[in-house]
Amino acid sequence: MTRLGVPVPPGFTVTTRACNCYLQANESFPPGMWEQELDAVKAIEKATGKTFGDPSNPLLVSCRSGAKFSMPGMMDTILNIGLNDQVVEGMIGLTSDERFVYDLYRRLVQMFGSVVTRYVRIVVA
Repeated sequence: MTRLGVPVPPGFTVTTRACNCYLQANESFPPGMWEQELDAVKAIEKATGKTFGDPSNPLLVSCRSGAKFSMPGMMDTILNIGLNDQVVEGMIGLTSDERFVYDLYRRLVQMFGSVVTRYVRIVVA
């Protein structure tokens, strides 16, 4: 899309290989992996001038699953990652639009609930 001149926000990719390494390490980050993720977020912060978790200038990100060869209906997305109660209050102050900000928060919670919890193992004691 960037080659076509379409404005695309900065981002980064977590590869399938990285996911497999995480799974092989008993769902733990192998040495250096978490630091790579933090460095990637810092690069987005630098490119946008926003800070993840900062109520006065929040960086919100999206997470999209995908594969090298995509199939229709196989893309899951979670929007507005970075919102929390404090960031919501800050954004209400920045936008003066409480309804808009709470709708962003609702979308995050709804998408998280439908996408992430689908993959969480439920253990009943």
